[in-house]
Amino acid sequence: MLSIEKYQKAFVDYLTNYQTPKEPYNLYEPIEYILSLGGKRLRPVLTLMTTDIFNKNFETSLDAALAVEVFHNFSLIHDDIMDDAPLRRGKDTVHEKWDLNTGILSGDAMLILAYQLFENYEGNTFKDLAKLFSKTAIEVCEGQQYDIDFETRNDVTIPEYLKMIEYKTAVLVGAAMKMGAIVANVSKEDQNSIYEFGKNLGIAFQLQDDYLDAFGNPESFGKQVGGDIIENKKTYLFLKALELSEGNIKEALIGFYNESLSNNDEKVAKVKQIFNDTGASEATKNAIENYTEKAFNVLESINISTDKKELLKQFGTALMNRNV
Repeated sequence: MLSIEKYQKAFVDYLTNYQTPKEPYNLYEPIEYILSLGGKRLRPVLTLMTTDIFNKNFETSLDAALAVEVFHNFSLIHDDIMDDAPLRRGKDTVHEKWDLNTGILSGDAMLILAYQLFENYEGNTFKDLAKLFSKTAIEVCEGQQYDIDFETRNDVTIPEYLKMIEYKTAVLVGAAMKMGAIVANVSKEDQNSIYEFGKNLGIAFQLQDDYLDAFGNPESFGKQVGGDIIENKKTYLFLKALELSEGNIKEALIGFYNESLSNNDEKVAKVKQIFNDTGASEATKNAIENYTEKAFNVLESINISTDKKELLKQFGTALMNRNV
């Protein structure tokens, strides 16, 4: 296995050489723009790493990894439109830099381009990749709809929230790893197990994001701390605090999420205090550990060496101990 940085470099080099059609210019320039904005490239790296783990040259899964990244960025373009977000990774979002129609159409084209990349594989590999991709793509859309629905609901439960982040975020992490296993042509059992590993890690990753949004270091986190609180998002932290609170504290928490205060700093500070006082912050850290442990337990059944299992555990641990 290579280091994460080497997989990232190999992928970015391949992405840089990826040629989209040149005309019409206003369709393809936004695609090249969003793909050039960077990011952690976590999902494509997982595809490459998984192929390597199963003893096949990771370069054989570069097209699958690229399909995952193109699809992920397609979803970001459309998410930004729905959220009316002005910035993505510190730069103008596509619909802000161009316009709404360009964002919709370029995003649509990216979904098709992602499918086209699977055409570089033959026979059952192509069929299995396309089938998994279709299943994952519709689940991501379902997760996004759940997220939208939750904005206007005051009765969201923790199981519903976990299902939403599983579909919106975690299934693509699982699929990225399973694609690497499909390209490596390993058994269905190993394909499904590595998918479960990735999916559970993806849930833990999103819960960690929820936690860092409230309690992260603003300098290293890279975005406004407390943004979810200001936007009244019903995250795991909020739902757990609601479950664990009662009386005046519960009323105060609901009140903060039903009002728009002029002083956001005060709102964030008071809500974070409730998260701590109710034990919601500690419960969220426990949930992150539990899903990480679920992922690690799946590794026991996978037919790879103990050394490789340990490397995957180290990767998962590093992911959960991040501050960005």
